[in-house]
Amino acid sequence: MINKIQQRILFGLKVKQSRQAQSLSFADLAGRTGISVSYLNEIEKGKKYPKEDKIQALAHALGVQESDLLSQEFGEGLAPVGELLRSNFLNELPLDLFGIEMSKVVEIIASAGARVGAFISTLLELSRNYAVKEENFYFGALRSYLELHNNYFDDLEQEVDRFIRQVQLPVERPLPPDLLKRLLEERWGYTILDNGLDAYPDLAPLRSVFVPKRKELLLNSKLSAIQRSFQFGKELAFQWLQLRDRAYTSSLLRGRTFEEVLNHSRAIYFSVALHLPQKQLLEEMEAFFRNDRWDGEAFLLIMKRYDATPEMFFHRLTNLLPRFFGMKKLFFLRFVHDPEKDIFEMDKELHLNQKHHPHGNRLNEHYCRRWISLSLLRELRALQQGGVFADRIVKAQISHYLHTEDAYLCLTIARPSYPAPNKNVSVTIGLQLTDGLQSKIRFLDDPGILRREVHTTCERCPLSDCAERACPPVIVEKKQQMHRILEKLKELEG
Repeated sequence: MINKIQQRILFGLKVKQSRQAQSLSFADLAGRTGISVSYLNEIEKGKKYPKEDKIQALAHALGVQESDLLSQEFGEGLAPVGELLRSNFLNELPLDLFGIEMSKVVEIIASAGARVGAFISTLLELSRNYAVKEENFYFGALRSYLELHNNYFDDLEQEVDRFIRQVQLPVERPLPPDLLKRLLEERWGYTILDNGLDAYPDLAPLRSVFVPKRKELLLNSKLSAIQRSFQFGKELAFQWLQLRDRAYTSSLLRGRTFEEVLNHSRAIYFSVALHLPQKQLLEEMEAFFRNDRWDGEAFLLIMKRYDATPEMFFHRLTNLLPRFFGMKKLFFLRFVHDPEKDIFEMDKELHLNQKHHPHGNRLNEHYCRRWISLSLLRELRALQQGGVFADRIVKAQISHYLHTEDAYLCLTIARPSYPAPNKNVSVTIGLQLTDGLQSKIRFLDDPGILRREVHTTCERCPLSDCAERACPPVIVEKKQQMHRILEKLKELEG
């Protein structure tokens, strides 16, 4: 079955195909049916669905059966369109956020010929074979949306300011968690259970769960004060911004709709901005960038003044650095390290301005161990094995990507994962080295900052003297073997 929007689009395409097959202009069809040219145009674009009398008039004028126009069968020429619509990807993607009409996309595909149709079918087949689900498209669309806006949203900044004024929150930071807790309880009728998840061992990895029927917020008792405060901030965002389509878990386990994914992102933005006010943080970062030497402890001290988690701190930097410092070429990565298995998983990434070299892969390849994101996690693990407790460690590295001109100042914080046990987490913000960046960050020339050549994954890296290599460069070797085969074939062809 197809929905009403898809039905309008399909009907319009059938009318258009029949009209064009008979070389009829809009004026010709209008004369035969008594339907205005503008209304016919709206029908073919999938914006209007005519009433029964007009459908009969169209069928008669086009010399087709009324049942053919109303059928949900797509026919040979529209088969790729049908496959795309039934996949539901096109219908669920937030095309309107990017100023794109779904009917226009369908029209382009329908009129592009058999080759484009075959290409679309191939993409859909690949998505099925590799288990690419709708939620993957939602998260991909969200990243594109954030990148389009340089991850800064005036409307949310204004709502945070309006909220602070209306509920009369103090200027000082950090915010007391109990203050936000009382707001939820007294103003929005929440019941908050500080150890509410303890009775559900299977939910131990989650930080919170909201039960809408009872307006209960169940918290993980292992949360730190700032983690509790951050969860309260998200719940306040859902209520203040009236975001109804939402997830009820602290992190998105799966995206049911794009609206849910987007609202989750907006709630996170709101809470981060609430805890790290724009004006104050900008002043502190300006002073930090004026230092002649990289000072990791000073960097951590800024974060600690807000009692923020590394994720909150770096999230806020990705909001503010592009907008107010002109640092638009940046990336953000978060890695989770399982020390027992020595597996590194990238579970969050953001790229602004372009797709930067360090990015996730779903091919089970080994990320380059020279990335500061990974090397700092291994350093943290070594400290833990030596019996040294390290809550947070920080380092800077200038990473030059092999065989390119691209280099990045990478700032990384690594910490134990909580509440999830036996894992560590690192977050990294990478700023591409440009002439503009040099003028804004004085410590870029600090000789104390480690400089390293890096690559994407070990499988794709041609470096022959890498002590950190986790596996052989099998993809490089395959390419080299193919190159040798092709060269030898050329010789034989003589």
